Amino acid sequence: MRRRDLLALMAGTAASGSMAGHAQQAPRTIPLVGALWLGRPDAPIIVSARDAFARGLRAEGYVEGQNILVEDRYVINAEQLTSVANEIVSLKPDVILAGATPGALAAKRATGVIPIVGNNLADPVGDGLAASLSRPGGNVTGNTFIGPELGPKRLQLMRDLLPGITRVAALRHPGVYSERTMQAMSTEMETAAAKLGVALQVFNAAGPDEFDEAFDAMSKAREDALVLLPSPMFYVNYQRLVDLAAAHRLPTMYYFKEAVQAAGLMSYGADIIYQVQLTAGYVAQILRGANPAELPIQQPTKFELLINLKTAKELGLTVPALLLAQADEIIE
Repeated sequence: MRRRDLLALMAGTAASGSMAGHAQQAPRTIPLVGALWLGRPDAPIIVSARDAFARGLRAEGYVEGQNILVEDRYVINAEQLTSVANEIVSLKPDVILAGATPGALAAKRATGVIPIVGNNLADPVGDGLAASLSRPGGNVTGNTFIGPELGPKRLQLMRDLLPGITRVAALRHPGVYSERTMQAMSTEMETAAAKLGVALQVFNAAGPDEFDEAFDAMSKAREDALVLLPSPMFYVNYQRLVDLAAAHRLPTMYYFKEAVQAAGLMSYGADIIYQVQLTAGYVAQILRGANPAELPIQQPTKFELLINLKTAKELGLTVPALLLAQADEIIE
């Protein structure tokens, strides 16, 4: 058995209730969804996302193994994206669920015919996945978490917490999005930093094996704080990032709440797991005949600010009352 098939089977039995490994044998009397996940099948984030998708399907009247089948595939290394996407296409699913922008791009390269629903896309238009948010125009739709555009807001919130800071680091996953999206994200952050009067320095990490080196470099540069830029790789490996931020005593702003729930300092952004659940609605619409080219890419309507007061205390920080008043959730 190939390793990725074994991983998919492990996830199906241990966490997700997937029908992986059985869809090829079943008569195609019920629809088949091919799901491409970015991360290990046993990673907590991936387990939560897979469960959220299953909940979304049930809300739409689809129960796995009864009136729908889901074939899960997991990409652990970026080099696997193309081959795994092609494998999913070879199953001839009715719809492909693609994890984040890298997954959606790989699926789009593999097929221009099978409908693709992408969850938590960064910049669908800038990354070449859609002609526009309101009318995608191709075989890709889904939702965006508006991650790149919120960088300046996150920087401002960090400054509100630490008004005396002069140096801020940004941790970036180079090449995770298109050159256009990456450049726009960098330009917006640089402009915001200049307005706030802080020096912004970008540090790169292309994989978890580069995290330690990046944090060591931040410490040597005497950075006052860190703002994490969006990447599905950062999201899946959030616990390691939280641990390193604590070890280096570096106040860090995340874009997802799971980090703060795991002792990170502060986050601002959309609920990424809920966004995955929402994609089930678009999968259901497509199975019922909707054209993905005409399904608008959904944008989040709510962004949450979370603050971990216990972590702030451990860092010797006092959170201003005005900032606490803005918080949607305070962890003590």
